[in-house]
Amino acid sequence: MHIVDIAQLSSHLPALGTNPRIIASGNFAPPLAVLGVLDATLPEFTLNMLLGQKGIPDREGVTLETSFVGPGMRKSPRLSYVPSRLSLVPRLFKTTLPPDLVVIHTTVPQDGKVSLGIETNVMVGALEAVKARGGTIIAQMNRQMPYLFGDAEIPVEDIDLAVEVDVPMPTAMPAQLDDTARAIGDAVARRVSDGATMQLGIGAVPDSVLHGLLERRGLRVWTEMFSDGVLRLDEVGALDPDAPLTVSFLFGSEQLYKWVDRNPRVRMMRTEYTNTPGNISRNPLMVSVNTALQVDLFAQHNASRIKARIFSGFGGQTDFYVGALHSPGGQAIMALRSWHPKANVSTVVPMVDEPVTSFQPTAIVTDQGVADIFGHSEKQQAANIINNAAHPSVRDELREEARALGLA
Repeated sequence: MHIVDIAQLSSHLPALGTNPRIIASGNFAPPLAVLGVLDATLPEFTLNMLLGQKGIPDREGVTLETSFVGPGMRKSPRLSYVPSRLSLVPRLFKTTLPPDLVVIHTTVPQDGKVSLGIETNVMVGALEAVKARGGTIIAQMNRQMPYLFGDAEIPVEDIDLAVEVDVPMPTAMPAQLDDTARAIGDAVARRVSDGATMQLGIGAVPDSVLHGLLERRGLRVWTEMFSDGVLRLDEVGALDPDAPLTVSFLFGSEQLYKWVDRNPRVRMMRTEYTNTPGNISRNPLMVSVNTALQVDLFAQHNASRIKARIFSGFGGQTDFYVGALHSPGGQAIMALRSWHPKANVSTVVPMVDEPVTSFQPTAIVTDQGVADIFGHSEKQQAANIINNAAHPSVRDELREEARALGLA
């Protein structure tokens, strides 16, 4: 590993050829200092990262390539969306999307290793792919990145170039829980028993679910990501103290980052491990909670597109749906508001007219109630969705549409 000053990095870059593909740590750990140098040095390149945030390079000559679109990519005319389940993204790096350069955001070295910190995810697969091709690995080593174990640890000899920074990590503001979110969270929490294994994300609805689980005991965590809600569960004794918390990336408060730093209970694992449905299914009482933009009377969900324009992507939703449904006593729950407050429309529609992200969960939960899905006929499913999940103002209209669709 050769450590250089950030101002000297451009002079140490290898020859990368025309339009090289650069894979960088994404989500909430973008290595912005190094990306800034690359942006100023390379006339054109393809930047592949998950959930790219605002502030990443976006100009003529830069192609933003991703399998999960973030706010820094969403409106770019240079977006190249590559549909894929998150568990399969590392396979793309070995086949159709081979990297020339990988940029990781890490801790400073400790005992001959650095940690990928809060963003392990697809980066382990990216590192393996670029090493196999003889490409270059650059580390942005940050003194404020928490050190985590598991697949996050990599030896320093794997790194070609490194720069040292001392910058705060992005943090999340606590979600504001309104009455609607609390109603959804309480309904989901009532379906969760002691000893369940939880997959939850971040936001008002997941946070409200976690708030409803404070009285449970022996809970386990196997998830794509978690935030401060899990810390709260640990503080009140709701988690099984002997079970590791298996996760692929994190985002939360400074308090959360201090809690996970060198915490042996937290295992940061590569996405092929956390998101493979077969691994997920081995967790007893697996409860997967996801959300969507729309659901329809066939229990199909659109969580990816608005007016045919890509908004996000599959992410891990399809991986965890399949895994949870095959878990002994497992549940795949779709939780969302019955009415979209910004668009002022029902989230329950007769039939989604966007590409379907997932379908057929165990149940659909909204602020109106719980619509049981799995094990019921399609007509009963539609009736449950209308009567128990849809907003009252659209139920008559949905009943008419159900008759036209042969669902009543």
